Amino acid sequence: MQVEVKHVFQDMQSQWDDFVLAHPQASAYHLFSWGQAVESAYGFTCHRFASFREGTLSGVLPVVEMRSLTGKKQLCALPYCDIGGPLALDLESKDALLNSLINHANTNKIDQVELRSTHKEILSLDEAPANAKVRMLLPLPPSSAELMASFKSKLRSQIRKAEKNGLRFRIVSSETLKDDLPQFYKVISENMRDLGSPVHSISWYEAVLHHFRKNAFIALVEADIDESPNASPAVIGAALVLLCNKHAVIPWASTLASFNRLAPNMLLYWAVLSTSIERGAQHFDFGRSTVGEGTFNFKKQWGALPQQLDWKILSDGEFKNQVFSEPSSARNVVEKVWKKLPLGVANKIGPPLRKRISL
Repeated sequence: MQVEVKHVFQDMQSQWDDFVLAHPQASAYHLFSWGQAVESAYGFTCHRFASFREGTLSGVLPVVEMRSLTGKKQLCALPYCDIGGPLALDLESKDALLNSLINHANTNKIDQVELRSTHKEILSLDEAPANAKVRMLLPLPPSSAELMASFKSKLRSQIRKAEKNGLRFRIVSSETLKDDLPQFYKVISENMRDLGSPVHSISWYEAVLHHFRKNAFIALVEADIDESPNASPAVIGAALVLLCNKHAVIPWASTLASFNRLAPNMLLYWAVLSTSIERGAQHFDFGRSTVGEGTFNFKKQWGALPQQLDWKILSDGEFKNQVFSEPSSARNVVEKVWKKLPLGVANKIGPPLRKRISL
């Protein structure tokens, strides 16, 4: 039975998403919505390759065509996240999708092609290779009470500490999104500036929320900083979560460093985990970390286990493992300078740069 690959468009969205939702290796990024957000916020093109066997959909591969900071033409599956690559029902359909991608790259003289997948195995903490790039995954129980009970006493006390410090969280509804998105963006953008990295535009987050709709939510952590009458609570932590079938993933989460003494990050992650359970999620993806580093250690305390990333680059007609190199001295200098920029300046010059950085 021959496999046929086609470019598909908006009229295939329902069929495409049904396929993604049914596939065990799917992520929220494979949904039609991610490519739509990229197109509407940044103007890049999302090519959607679909394989068919006897007229029945047997595989999908969304790929974004973009320009890098140096102006090179790049195909990435997928940018701004950890996971992409083909979803297929069989090896023949997967190979057909990859061959179509290679042919497209050759025909259009693409300079670089990236595939971002993961190995299937979930590793124990001891099995994870030192300094490897992994995503951290946590199976979720049926209720938030069961999740809380599964935590070690130290973790439970850290969550309670945030609550005793007067912090509280709320989940943003679609009705209040217009007022709350700037609050979310202020926290995200300030944290990114402090890390020495350009931030996405606020229109990017608007596009993600618009296209994912009920499959996305924002969590905010608030504190009563100003004790004057009628003062509004200050947002000191923010996160955005995407849902796909029984899976939840957190692409962006930040807290303001000046309030770390209050433990807002602990309440923020409790908020997104408990809300994800309420929304029907059975698995939670904490996102990318490097084994042994700070974010890895933070995520493992929640019970998350590593799954090694499998990122590849097209070279000489075949996909080969991507080599993760240490940051260059020039990059280190840029990060140090970026951290010192006024927030308004960083938020103005950062987004045009960030859109061209696929990581």
